[in-house]
Amino acid sequence: MEGAQVHDSVKDYYGKQLKTVDDLKTQACVTVGKKVTKPVREAVAAVHDEVASKYYGCGLVIPEKLEGMKILDLGSGSGRDCFALSKLVGPNGHVTGIDMTDEQIAVARNYIDYHTEKFGYKEANTDFVQGYIERLREAGLKENYYDIIISNCVINLSPDKRAVLQEAYNVLKEGGEFYFSDIYADRQLEDSVRKHEVLWGECISGALYWKDLFTLAAEIGFSRPYLVSAAPVPIDREDFKQILGDARFVSVTYRLFKLPPSADGALTQVIYNGEIAGYEEEFTFDHQHIFKKNDIVMVPGPVSTSLKCSRFSDEFDYQPVPKKSCGTDNNGTTDKVEFEDPFEYLENLAKKGQKVESSCCGGSTKCC
Repeated sequence: MEGAQVHDSVKDYYGKQLKTVDDLKTQACVTVGKKVTKPVREAVAAVHDEVASKYYGCGLVIPEKLEGMKILDLGSGSGRDCFALSKLVGPNGHVTGIDMTDEQIAVARNYIDYHTEKFGYKEANTDFVQGYIERLREAGLKENYYDIIISNCVINLSPDKRAVLQEAYNVLKEGGEFYFSDIYADRQLEDSVRKHEVLWGECISGALYWKDLFTLAAEIGFSRPYLVSAAPVPIDREDFKQILGDARFVSVTYRLFKLPPSADGALTQVIYNGEIAGYEEEFTFDHQHIFKKNDIVMVPGPVSTSLKCSRFSDEFDYQPVPKKSCGTDNNGTTDKVEFEDPFEYLENLAKKGQKVESSCCGGSTKCC
């Protein structure tokens, strides 16, 4: 499908055909079960039932250290994530949602006052813009402005992923983070799959080949993608299986950072101070780097740079590492960050006997 046709098809699907999450035909665009902190759980539970019932996402895109932050939600839909975040950023923060679908924007705007009053704010700290995620500045959003951008199972719905990432990069502050969940394929999909309108609306036909995300991020100027969590996306319908063949799909939450052009880090010893609210004992940067309070952890240069140049800078003490040889510390830890396959990651978890949750319960806050 061409770009305009994709937009029209998606707007029709999410604006007119889907009324609630129960109308979805696959389990791609629904919430993945995930353990979260009490403040996050309470924030999600506080969202109005109508907003939650029209929520379609493939992960929980609520990162850490949010108070006072300016956040943009790409493809905000009915506003569930925006309203949860509006509680977490507090009265001095602000959350903007952008979506192209008339019906979804109308629902979100209808509940701004409700959540403002519920959270005890004198003024609303949430607004919603109608526009396309491929053209953020054209929609009136400022360059170099946002501390954090989130997106929940929406980039796969765009016909131009490069434009989405480029625009996200443009409106992020230096040191800002793009924290998002999306659906990825284990291969380049056939044209017959790409042209299937229902599977496109179900977040499958538009899924990016996972390696292409790494390529796009590097070309645009983002840090490497850091895999936070992943879950398999089951395809249960036989007619869809016949169209998709052997292609597999996975829901992944990634972090990307907009770092200064001159930023260059080396293997570093870091110590987490335990001062991020809700994560006092442990902070998970990605699945490979979990920081317990006061523990000494060796991290590769790209990770230390992402920490030092972002809002997490003051949460760590940074110390140089005596090296035994070039690029290696005394424990054999290297400064290299591997190019990581999310499908292999899930297979390795299964081999270790770790239970991997697939999609569950759609818009229900019980999933959280």
